[in-house]
Amino acid sequence: MKKYFIHAVLLMFMITSCNQAVAVQEPTPTFGIGAPVERWPLVYEMGYSYIETGVVRFLAPASCDSTFMVNLEEKRRLNARIISLSSFLPRAMTITGPETRHDDILVWAETAFRRAQMAEIPFIVLGSGGARHVPEGFCHQEAKQQFIQLCKRLAPIAQRYDVTIVIEPLNTGETNFINNLSEGAAIVRAVNHPNIQLLADIFHMKRENEPASNIVTYGAYIKHVHIAEKENRTPPGIAGDDFREFFRALRQIGYTGNIAIEARFEDFEAQAPIALQAMKEQFFDN
Repeated sequence: MKKYFIHAVLLMFMITSCNQAVAVQEPTPTFGIGAPVERWPLVYEMGYSYIETGVVRFLAPASCDSTFMVNLEEKRRLNARIISLSSFLPRAMTITGPETRHDDILVWAETAFRRAQMAEIPFIVLGSGGARHVPEGFCHQEAKQQFIQLCKRLAPIAQRYDVTIVIEPLNTGETNFINNLSEGAAIVRAVNHPNIQLLADIFHMKRENEPASNIVTYGAYIKHVHIAEKENRTPPGIAGDDFREFFRALRQIGYTGNIAIEARFEDFEAQAPIALQAMKEQFFDN
């Protein structure tokens, strides 16, 4: 009996220890960087886990399949990992205003999403500040409804190709529509589809003096993150911006998704390793 009691105590100790070990594990995001596919070997060697490039640059929705296939073969040859694509729509593909091009956008999206699936790319960023800019004198509430209706039409296409669209709030210097997480989350809620979610861009949040606490408030919708320093959109670690409060908010919501640098580099090879080190140090700094 004593032997069985000792074994039971040891078993309970092991279970408790395992549970405690799981409880103290920190959520770990995946750090990526905006770069063309040909830079993958370089950024992989630096320690980045993926790259983010552009829809027009990589998927080439306006071109025939053969053009895209050249890009896809290059990705496969380099074994490049692309998680996300930005710059979804050209400025001329207007989303809001008296003259919209929603039908053209759907055709564009069908091609883009199909090719994204072929390349195993799960996220497309819907920033496109020029395309969604509300014309002067046009009703913003009507523009919001136009945007929601477009997203409702885009959602099933995205779902068909296993793509998630993440809506990116932009600062007021770039567009006059969807400028913070609250406005972006309102769109996501109105569309109410799993393939339409939200992006938190820390650069834009800083430019708009948006509190980091909004990441916690709208954390249920946040599936992708961008980052750059506030003043000149330099990569982390160059001007010395402190991102810790934003990282704490991401840790609070248990964020384990992607954090991509979307910045202006003066010397990519010199600054990219500094940026990765700065992000990791600040993210895990208690």
